[in-house]
Amino acid sequence: MTSDKIEAAADPDPAARRPRPPRGLRTSIAASLVAGLLAGHRLIPNVRGLGSLLDTVVPWLGVAVVPLVVAAVLRRSRLAVVTVSACAVLWGGLYGIAWLPRGGGGPAEITVVSQNMRAGNPAPAATIEALLRRDPDLIALQEIAEDGHQPLAASLADRYPHRVLLSTVALWSRLPIREAAGVDTGLDWTRALRAVVAGPAGDIVVYVVHLGSARAGDTALRDRTVATLATTLRHERAQRLIVVGDFNTATTDRVIAPLTDLLSDAQAEAGTGPGFTWPAVLPVTRPDHVLYRGLTVTRAEVVRTPASDHRAVVAGFRR
Repeated sequence: MTSDKIEAAADPDPAARRPRPPRGLRTSIAASLVAGLLAGHRLIPNVRGLGSLLDTVVPWLGVAVVPLVVAAVLRRSRLAVVTVSACAVLWGGLYGIAWLPRGGGGPAEITVVSQNMRAGNPAPAATIEALLRRDPDLIALQEIAEDGHQPLAASLADRYPHRVLLSTVALWSRLPIREAAGVDTGLDWTRALRAVVAGPAGDIVVYVVHLGSARAGDTALRDRTVATLATTLRHERAQRLIVVGDFNTATTDRVIAPLTDLLSDAQAEAGTGPGFTWPAVLPVTRPDHVLYRGLTVTRAEVVRTPASDHRAVVAGFRR
């Protein structure tokens, strides 16, 4: 018995001789993966819309930073603290800056509001009433029901005598509309319009668009309409230009780059936060945009409206 005990003590379990991994290694690896996605999400091929989907949700990776910070502190690991801190700084530099004070300011000469009304909206008058509280000069609407034009006219005609109604999109204006036409975005029907508005400092060309829908695993239609609209805008000669509507793509999505390379984003220039608009109850992304050139944006905001599944976007401009 004594001999067996001495022999066992001299030959300990091999697993006990293995070096232990550094404290907080798993937390550090997780933070490195999050940082890699933050920095390199656009390197992932956009196969069946996977890259586009990742681009859209990547701002929400900041939520993952919080438990990583807690884990690093609890583990008391210098490695984890350094890695997680680097990840947090990266997220802040890419997306946290959206909450910092922006440019703009001052009185607006013209205010634009854009709203996806939602097909089957049970209370369109209530949605419009919420928009009117912002006292806009231009109201751009998308996804108007076939029988929705008359109720809209009843709500808007007195205050907005100028209008363009085309299929499921419309523009209502206090200012004269000198000309208007449909715009081809590559859909089987016309779901965008172009109007020349007589602004206080000269003509402003306004596009109201509702681009193709995107579905999980299938973004081809949306991608094609973005590309078609971008081609049209490259040939647009207007000095003052506003493009508003439901683009069905987020500003973080690589697909929208052809448009944001041509135009500035009002929310990015003068808004606070990411300006999420969909779904209205708890927005997690921003498919609704106000893009522009040749003007100075004074403010940008998001407005909760009843009966629609989108929140509205508002932007004020001056010369």
